[in-house]
Amino acid sequence: MAFTLTIDCGGGGIKGSVLDEAGTMRAQPLRVPTPYPLPPDLFVKTLTQLGERLPAHDRVTVGMPGMLRHGVVVATPHYITRSGPRTKIDPELQEAWFGFDARTALEDAFGRPTLVLNDAEVHGAGVVAGAGCELVLTLGTGLGCALFDGGALAPHLEMSQAPVRWGMSYDTYIGEHERRRLGDALWSRRVRNVVEGLRPVFLWDRLYLGGGNSRLITATQLARMGDDVVVVPNTAGIVGGVRAWTLGTAR
Repeated sequence: MAFTLTIDCGGGGIKGSVLDEAGTMRAQPLRVPTPYPLPPDLFVKTLTQLGERLPAHDRVTVGMPGMLRHGVVVATPHYITRSGPRTKIDPELQEAWFGFDARTALEDAFGRPTLVLNDAEVHGAGVVAGAGCELVLTLGTGLGCALFDGGALAPHLEMSQAPVRWGMSYDTYIGEHERRRLGDALWSRRVRNVVEGLRPVFLWDRLYLGGGNSRLITATQLARMGDDVVVVPNTAGIVGGVRAWTLGTAR
């Protein structure tokens, strides 16, 4: 039986666990705060140290925020800042992260086969049914997005950086900072507006809302979104680490 170490990297925390082939956790998830400033070498060190505290494993799945192509970082929104989300961007960190081959660096550090994807893509791998067009939106520090067609992963779209209104990106508009400022009721209304705005763009068969803040959406607003919108557990970000190895690519 192969055991998978799955690490879910967020703007505020990094958590991980080891799962068996059925997706059952073999240990309670461990969480550490995301350190800042966070150059790539410290990122690798933080993940390997977390892995050393967990049971033995045969392969590694890492989900991290941003645009990745074949395990290489094209852009990441939080890790290029000096003190964390919504703080000033550090040009040196921005340069260090651009083109960083995260998959190769982590594979060398762990000494095991490693898969590195956008965190919403790993989350989606843990929840999609594998039929029709399925969209996954994760609500946390910002907004994560992953699209699946018949269970196959489509090319990544960094929806979080698209403008939505008042000069704000989706990342800012429904991110954690705005949730705290508005309160859950008004923030939930914003989430519903985003869902209704994206509906004609994707015409999904099923939309999954995940991430740590999805559970804070009010029942009233969730009911208004329709039966094709489902809230899923945040643990999918770890559980999806096993199924992520079997994902095909939508054509």
